[in-house]
Amino acid sequence: MNRVLLAVIVVGVSAGLIFAASMPEQTATAGFNKKFHFTETVVSSLSPGVGHETHQLSMILSPNKGTIYDGSMTYTASTPVQLIVLHEIDESDARGQPTWTVDGETIYGWTFIDEGKSSGSFEYTGAAVGLHTRGDEFTATVSVDGWIRGQPTDIILQNPSVDIPEPSIDLGDASVPATIPLHSGMHDGGDILYIITDASDAEWAEDVSERQEWRVELAPPLASADNLNTMYVFTNGEKGDGIYGYQNEVFAYTPEQSDDYNALSKLVEITWKPGQNQQVQEYESDILDLIDAGRVLVRDEGIVVNAPQIVWPDGQMMVRADPTITNDMEYGGGQITEINKEDMTVTFVAHRGWGPDGRTIYYIVTDATPSGPAETMGVLHTPTTGSLITNAAAVDLYQFSNGLASTGPLGFQPGIASAAPGDDNYSPMWRIYLVSWNDPSKATLLETRADIDRHVKNEMVITSIARPMNSDHIVNCPFIDPFQ
Repeated sequence: MNRVLLAVIVVGVSAGLIFAASMPEQTATAGFNKKFHFTETVVSSLSPGVGHETHQLSMILSPNKGTIYDGSMTYTASTPVQLIVLHEIDESDARGQPTWTVDGETIYGWTFIDEGKSSGSFEYTGAAVGLHTRGDEFTATVSVDGWIRGQPTDIILQNPSVDIPEPSIDLGDASVPATIPLHSGMHDGGDILYIITDASDAEWAEDVSERQEWRVELAPPLASADNLNTMYVFTNGEKGDGIYGYQNEVFAYTPEQSDDYNALSKLVEITWKPGQNQQVQEYESDILDLIDAGRVLVRDEGIVVNAPQIVWPDGQMMVRADPTITNDMEYGGGQITEINKEDMTVTFVAHRGWGPDGRTIYYIVTDATPSGPAETMGVLHTPTTGSLITNAAAVDLYQFSNGLASTGPLGFQPGIASAAPGDDNYSPMWRIYLVSWNDPSKATLLETRADIDRHVKNEMVITSIARPMNSDHIVNCPFIDPFQ
């Protein structure tokens, strides 16, 4: 075994440090990608690097040939430390750039960042990530989130500290079933089943809430969303199972058109003019022909509806292998426990969290971007929603990356939203921020947005926007009442 392995691969982290789909104690592999998240305290030791023998090093993510790490790390250390990122290169590619090696044969490009700080956050992409000083021993607590790309490998930490029981909290009804009515739709002659959870218009939301006997939440910010799907709703014509009692709704896109599909849909009402042959329409192109021919009236008042598709031609959302819902269930692996086509209902797992003022809320997850989090949660990947990262239609949702172990998506306490149903700025589209304790051993339960702001001011926690896969991260998490 060469000196890299002897010095760096000192001890394997237990399975509890491997993190998949924002859940502890699970590993998710998508092709050659693996999601991970862990928080750990490490102790430095003498660096094995040639020319660095008097320096102190803690290699947080160890080199493994053909492996690239991509993500973010938050750290707090006992002394100011430097950040290092290694890049796998051939010796012929060095050409005068700073390099790092143990045996003179395996060469790494060396990125060295000295911010003169003992705590902070940074994003990384490279073959290895570590903390370093030029001679001072140090201990550090790190919270790391990211993806392993290339050759599958376990995450290895150097000189982890003695395990200390992790503080935790138990919440009742942390996960509960939410049974939601399904609606029938069509796309290019094929059948769709979808749900309606939110709308930008109060009158329309109230009307459809009564029609489907299940609450549609008012979400005014959705009116500013872009890259929308289109949902054509008929107000007369052939009687049927549509929202207004006529033919089924027609959608411009389904998840099969992954680059165009969006659960957020522009509502377009179609009304047949008197004297027209009122036939059922199954294709958007035919509806557009009717419009061009002047056979129908069109009403588009800018109403945006959150209408996630559950079943579509040749596809459906993932259904969990085990339909049992418990407080300690895995977060990923699918968000649906049953699609009941006979009763026209779908049952989601509803996750518990907090609104901005500390009230208890529940939410479901229907789609997300980028692809990695979407795949590991078992929901649809919707690239179109990435544009909402700077749009008023998206609202901030804070998730905890360390601290009190619990039922949140990262394995810690549940998250806190910046808005809840009934607030003027409520939206089901969430821009995710991470909350990291500088000293996780001092973590306490936070329940309001004011709690977060106060702890940021007191330098007890750090907040940073989540960028898995170095991409804009938006999640469609409608807040619902699972007990209605």
